[in-house]
Parts: sequence; C-alpha cells; structure tokens
Amino acid sequence: MQSTAFTHSPSLLPLPKTRRSPLNPTFDTRFDPFRASSSSKPRHLSPSVNGSFSAHFPNRSWSLSSSSSSFKLRPWTSVPAPDSDARASNFELKATSVPESAESSSMWKTVELGALFGLWYLFNIYFNIYNKQVLKVYPYPVTVTAVQFAVGTVLVSLMWGLNLYKRPKISGSQLAAIFPLAVVHTLGNLFTNMSLGKVAVSFTHTIKAMEPFFSVILSAMFLGEIPTPWVVASLIPIVGGVALASVTETSFNWAGFSSAMASNLTNQSRNVLSKKFMVKKEESLDNITLFSIITVMSFFLLAPVAIFMEGVKFTPAYLQSAGLNVKQLYTRSLLAALCFHAYQQVSYMILQRVSPVTHSVGNCVKRVVVIVSSVLFFKTVVSPINSLGTGVALAGVFLYSRVKSIKPKKA
Repeated sequence: MQSTAFTHSPSLLPLPKTRRSPLNPTFDTRFDPFRASSSSKPRHLSPSVNGSFSAHFPNRSWSLSSSSSSFKLRPWTSVPAPDSDARASNFELKATSVPESAESSSMWKTVELGALFGLWYLFNIYFNIYNKQVLKVYPYPVTVTAVQFAVGTVLVSLMWGLNLYKRPKISGSQLAAIFPLAVVHTLGNLFTNMSLGKVAVSFTHTIKAMEPFFSVILSAMFLGEIPTPWVVASLIPIVGGVALASVTETSFNWAGFSSAMASNLTNQSRNVLSKKFMVKKEESLDNITLFSIITVMSFFLLAPVAIFMEGVKFTPAYLQSAGLNVKQLYTRSLLAALCFHAYQQVSYMILQRVSPVTHSVGNCVKRVVVIVSSVLFFKTVVSPINSLGTGVALAGVFLYSRVKSIKPKKA
C-alpha cells in the first residue's frame, strides 16, 4: 500500500474550511504551489511546522506546479530499484529470441523460393528436351499442343476434384474477360511448338528474347503507356543481338523464325489484354486459378482445330505404320505435357511471392539456362558470333527487366 504526504504552503487563494477531526492532524486549507511526492516504500516521515507530515522518497519524485489558471507537469525523474533492473534484464533476454524466430522464418521462405526457382528451370529444361524429341519425329505441332493442354486439363480437374486447390465459381462476365486471354495463350504456345519443330531450341529461345520489344510496342499502342528513354535504350541490344544470332544461325529458316516472332506477339498480347479486359476487383481470380481456367479453355479451343487441320494421326496403328516407336513417343509426349503444365504452374506460384521485376529477371536467367542446356544436350553447333548475338540479346533482356522498375518522375 502506498503512502503519500502533502506539503502545503500559504497561498492567496482561500479554500472553504473543513471540519477538523480530533483523530487526524490538522491541514492548512491554503496552498500554492501544490507539491506531492510518491513512493511505494518511503524511507521516513517528518512532521512539518503546521502539523502536516512530509515524506521523503529518494527513488522517485514528481511534482505539479500551479500558475494562475493551469497546471504544468514537471519532468519525472526516476532511479530504478534493484529488482526493476533484474526485470529489465530479463525482458531484454526474452526480446533477443524474437529476431531469431523471424530470421528462421525468413530463411525458410528464402529456401522455399529458391526451390521453386530450381523447379521452374528444371521443368522448363525437360519440357524443351522432350518436346523437341517428339516434334523431330512427329511433325504435327497442333496435335502436340492440344495433347499438352489435354494433360493440363486432366491435372486441373484432379486438383479441383480432390480439393487440392479451391474450385472457383466463374461468372459469365469473368468467362467473357478470360476468353481473349485463352485465345492468345493457345496461339502463343502453338507458335512456340511450331518454331521448335523447325529450328534449334536455342535459336527459338533467342528469338523469344524479343518479347520485351513487343510488350513495349503493344502497351504503347493499346494502353497508352509511353516507355521511358531507359526502356527504349534497353531494347537496342535485344534487337541487335537477335539479329546477329539469326544471321549466323545454322538451322535458320523463315518458318521457324516467323513462328517464334508470332509467339512473341501473341504472348505479349495476352499480357496487354489481361490489363485491358480486367474483371471487377471483387470478382478477381488469383494467378493459379486464372491459369487453370485458361488451360481448360485452350484445350477445348484447340482440340477440334487439331483434328480438322492434322486429322487423327495419334493412334497406335497410325504411329506404327509411320515406323515410330509408339511407347517411346507416348512416354515422351506425356512427360513433355507434364513438364509444360508444371513449369507454368510453378511460374505463377513464384509470381505470387515476388515482384514482377524479380520474376522478369528470373525468366531471363531461365532462358539462359534453357539455351545452354539444349546446346549441350542436342550438341548444337554454335559459332562464336552466334553466341555473341545470343549473349547480347539476353543481356538486353536483363537490362530491360531492371530499368522497367524505374518510374518516370512526374512533372
């Protein structure tokens, strides 16, 4: 229990007199200034001249002084007691454990993100290898692309059916907004497979390094986004590097080159359309759900086109009559389709964890890894000038991804 003593001094302001109790000491009814001292453990009490008691507290003191109409709080000075030092020390020791937990959580997230990047690259490498092996002996890119979308549709159905991922509720307005995205997504992957069937994997991905060029052009045309001088400057090495690599490419042909360019155009059109035909915020879908819906729609769009254009040329009887190893072709086609869906799914998972600029840089590194791995696996003949052109183009892509984050200053 705390004990408090008050010390009063005469004042010009009289207070009403109160009844005095014979059991209590008398108090003067006038005061100015008003002073008080408080402590949980007073050392001693000393009587004042007018009969009041004053307590002296060496540890803590506070005071209020009165002026004509207001009170002013004086600084509170405190000398901590020995036991409060111990409590403060304990608090500091406990507080040091919080950053360790946060650091552990941050380290785990870094490891998880690194694993996702590794899977993204690995699935992409195997997709390009298996896909190229299939397209070399089975020159029907529309059917191959339709099969890849079919496998993706089965995986999405299993994911939704087994509640591995929440099945979305799609409205008519959402389907109308997604349909153009599904169309250009279908065409983008179809043109990529057409290019891979005609030229080397490394050359296809060198041409696809020009995606930023088409992105800037389409964004300026349809979204009114004027590029900064730094962005325009970063496009110069991209275009120059691709041109240099194309001139010196041993497997060059116009069909493969045009298909890769068409793939760039359609893929970047998808990005522009996703901004232009954005659905309402309250009805927006996450990236993984959006990709899943686009995959299913792409299958239903492309399957009839594949049968109409290339016929039913994937039966075992036809493949045997063409002198192909049916089991090997089916196995590689299935693996290519699984890797195709897996690397795009992981790509969207990464995009949910990092900024678009970081994702763009990772995509640039992925293209380098794919080009190098395909050259080593297929033993592609690459001249020094061709390598230089590819390197310059990829360096330009990296530069573009960095300067893209620089926001222009508002006038």
